[in-house]
Amino acid sequence: MVEQDVQTLKLQGLQEENQRLRRAVEELSIINDLARAISASLNSQEIMGVIIRRSLRALNAEQGVITLVDQQAIDPMKTLVRAMVSSAQHEQFHLNQALLGWMHLNKKPLLMNDPQNDERFGGVRWDESIHSLLCVPLVIKAELKGVLTLYNKRGQKPFSDEDQRLLAIIAAQSAQVIENARLNEREKQLLKMQEELRLAAKIQLDLLPKTAPHIEGYDIAGKSVPAQLVGGDYFDFIRIDDHRLAVCLGDVSGKGMPASLLMASTQATLRGQTLLSLSARECIQHSNRLLSQSISPDRFVTLFYGILDSSLHTLSFTNAGQDHPYLLCPHEQPRRLHTGGVPLGVLEGFPFEEETVSLHPGSMILMSSDGITEAVNTVQEQFGEGRLTAVIGDYENLSAIELVDRIIASVKAHVGDTPQMDDMTLVVVKRQPM
Repeated sequence: MVEQDVQTLKLQGLQEENQRLRRAVEELSIINDLARAISASLNSQEIMGVIIRRSLRALNAEQGVITLVDQQAIDPMKTLVRAMVSSAQHEQFHLNQALLGWMHLNKKPLLMNDPQNDERFGGVRWDESIHSLLCVPLVIKAELKGVLTLYNKRGQKPFSDEDQRLLAIIAAQSAQVIENARLNEREKQLLKMQEELRLAAKIQLDLLPKTAPHIEGYDIAGKSVPAQLVGGDYFDFIRIDDHRLAVCLGDVSGKGMPASLLMASTQATLRGQTLLSLSARECIQHSNRLLSQSISPDRFVTLFYGILDSSLHTLSFTNAGQDHPYLLCPHEQPRRLHTGGVPLGVLEGFPFEEETVSLHPGSMILMSSDGITEAVNTVQEQFGEGRLTAVIGDYENLSAIELVDRIIASVKAHVGDTPQMDDMTLVVVKRQPM
């Protein structure tokens, strides 16, 4: 009898061992099949859909959700629900904040076969149709990347410890694959954005004058060096007739793509108004009205706008909040041109003022954006107006383009290795000596 009992126990042990081996083989098959399926794609949505469907089949559950944690969010509890698969007819479930908070703190599997009465989540209201759930973390180097959750074992059965162990293995095998797919998609998005910026920079460069206008008796030059791939500074030369040329330099608020778009809009507006042969004041007032109606309240444009008359040798101008240009005449003290008003887009009906100055032989007007004077070096010392006027004084006999290049070179020498923080733009108009 004793020998028979021993044989029975051995047989039971062998059967249990066979069951464990069979289960291990099945689990390995599931994991291998999953690995092959998800390794064939770099699309995170496809990968997560495959993971959920294979998990539902392996654990015989009704619904599955993968919720990815938004690593770039200020709030660590913010999530991006990225994939959901359901074979049930009721409303799809979402991972609630209580579960997510638990996962942030514990980073380990969670099994609940009676969520409504689970003491770990007292006070949490669960959907009445949720009778069981199994939640496992997607962790990489101890950092929670997401959560894989299965709801409702079929047949009203409870999830088992073996279910929990298998889903944890699936999550461990899947986390890096999902993260790699996300990184690949992010890299593609970045490359696409860089290409769009490159095209935007080319378009913006094409909008700026390619050559300086040729006007007898005058030497004119302009140049803009953006701080980023695209910038918000702007200068333009617009022919009105044989004797009149509109000259302008502007700086739109902000940097990057939004600033470049506003710059393009400003250029189009000014060109349209200039070609109506309006006075400087009228052109700026009309442009201000149009821009005020089309840009957001937190945006504005500073702009110096002048009309050079080569027959009368005068410049009629208005200054809409731009750095005051320098007027340098032989044997006279330099003066600043400030007559005008507020930046464009600030007050729709603002009454701008206009002034006309004479350009004697040897006179020069120098316009610059604040990226010149406010450029700082490693100790946060600005280039400043003093250095700018010193460079002008030292090199005022150079040609217009040589003077522009000399000023920009001086600014770059001052800042050294400090990254350029703002666009730098210069325009020089010189009347040649007699």
